[in-house]
Amino acid sequence: MAIWQWIQNELLGMQWLNRLIGRGLAALGVDGTTRLGGSLQFFFYDVIKITILLCVLIFAISYIQSYFPPERGRRILGRLHGLGANTAAALLGTVTPFCSCSSIPLFIGFTGAGLPLGVTFSFLISSPMVDLGSLVLLMSIFGAKVAVVYVVLGLVIAVIGGSHIEKLHLEDQVEDFVRHAARPPELDLPRLRVRDRLGYARNQAVGTLRKVFPYILIGVGVGALIHNWIPESWITAVLGSRNPLGVVLAVLVGVPMYADIFGTIPVAEALLGKGAQLGTVLSFMMAVTTLSLPSLIMLRKAVRPKLLAVFVSVCVVGIVLVGYLFNTIQVFLV
Repeated sequence: MAIWQWIQNELLGMQWLNRLIGRGLAALGVDGTTRLGGSLQFFFYDVIKITILLCVLIFAISYIQSYFPPERGRRILGRLHGLGANTAAALLGTVTPFCSCSSIPLFIGFTGAGLPLGVTFSFLISSPMVDLGSLVLLMSIFGAKVAVVYVVLGLVIAVIGGSHIEKLHLEDQVEDFVRHAARPPELDLPRLRVRDRLGYARNQAVGTLRKVFPYILIGVGVGALIHNWIPESWITAVLGSRNPLGVVLAVLVGVPMYADIFGTIPVAEALLGKGAQLGTVLSFMMAVTTLSLPSLIMLRKAVRPKLLAVFVSVCVVGIVLVGYLFNTIQVFLV
């Protein structure tokens, strides 16, 4: 237990970094007990911590992903059927470090290649909502039990959601340019050397950092504001146990936003610290990462309104149920 606590607090949580920043601010004459000092410490600590974790995780995940390019993923999914195919698609989404917008081109490619619609939607739900990076980041903030349950329930939403869409037989709701796309030929995949994989992983890490760093700054800035300037009573009244509609409100607020897991975790951390319920906070994270407004606009170009509405409804219902479930079992997780 002592070793695990050290891994949780010092390796993943980087409490040593928090102490170091506190000493640095004190040396500059900044009092960490004031609102301004606390906000600065929260901001610098979370930005540096998330950036370090982001680079390490995306590098590692991208190296793994180099063994599963889209063509190989299409081949694997094409051999499976039924619930097994949905599960495989959801699991494939965990090794693709994409935001909701970045997942849509792969969704279009898989759909155009002839994969069942429900299978491609299982991938589309899973890819932005749960990945290996989110597992480690959630462990660094909320602990291992919360992180594991979050990822498992996210996969459940993806599998059940995709299976439900498959049963509705909405293939005619896919736009013609996607359904009539030319099928890619069966090509032999090149065998990459270790140096090539390392270069690919490095480029992915650098490219992802450039793309998401502004959202990290925004997310941490909002988190610092919540953490040190918004009264706890306000958060508790809106998102605490006294408001039975807190989960629904969090999902409705989260849907129009655009961010990935790295930008939403600081906000979630601050909300939880101010008295919001765990399930409410996690449902907010799921809504932001899975149902952002820009991604829905992009998806509308590939599917028709009826299918888009079904996708949003399935995700919202699943996320709301997960939020209330987390609130129910919160006492056993923290």
